[in-house]
Amino acid sequence: MNVRNIIRLAKGVSLFSSPFYLPVIGLAVLFTFSYLNRMPLGYKLFVLFIAYIFTILLPVSLIKLYHRYHGWTLFELGAREQRVIPYLVSILCYFLCYYVMIFYHVPHLMGSIVVAALVVQIVCAIVNMWWKISVHMAAMGAMAGALAAFGFKFMFNPVWWLCGQFLLSGMVGSARMILRQHNLRQLYIGFIVGVLVGFFTVIFV
Repeated sequence: MNVRNIIRLAKGVSLFSSPFYLPVIGLAVLFTFSYLNRMPLGYKLFVLFIAYIFTILLPVSLIKLYHRYHGWTLFELGAREQRVIPYLVSILCYFLCYYVMIFYHVPHLMGSIVVAALVVQIVCAIVNMWWKISVHMAAMGAMAGALAAFGFKFMFNPVWWLCGQFLLSGMVGSARMILRQHNLRQLYIGFIVGVLVGFFTVIFV
């Protein structure tokens, strides 16, 4: 595989592992592998639709508009100084998502997924004020932490799920380094932050 194909693959992995997908993927996993799979399909699709609108469609669209307004390249948008507004947009959209879930009386366990993603965004935004951190790896870590927490709550062994998640996290981290968006320290600190936030949010929220 030549360098161009490696970069293309890295871009694909980075795109499809966007931290914006964390709430929708987390909810989909809950609806498939927990007692929530007994809920009506229409209701599950409704909750996924809410999560999609406020955690993917709305923030991604607004950030793209912000990106185009300034005429920044993808590399420039990845700079620490340029991440402040995208963080604020994401945090606001995630707050709105959780508010809408409360308004529609969505069960607390589902809301905890959005809260975990929201806390990840807030923590990364605070750290970003002084030091660049990988939000991609924070999202991967949050998924691992949430898996461990759900295993603890529902009394099942998530080891195989965690192995798959660690493998995926390694792929994402490698892609971010290939694209020169982060160094190794930014990746593993982002992952550790995500694990802690994901685990304790699901346990205590």
